[in-house]
Amino acid sequence: MDIQLLTVWIRARAEQLRTARDRGATSTELAVLTGALLLGAGLFVTVMRAKLLEKIGIVEGG
Repeated sequence: MDIQLLTVWIRARAEQLRTARDRGATSTELAVLTGALLLGAGLFVTVMRAKLLEKIGIVEGG
């Protein structure tokens, strides 16, 4: 999944919820938004861990 696409979707959805404050957000919408944020955070951690392990491998192998 493309992180940039996920980030754009989260920002757009958050903006929609902000502009529609009077209408409110359903619990399903909040659950989906929270899930997307958790997924994005998980992907970020996974990518950073892989990059860090790659760098450690380069330093140890060098």
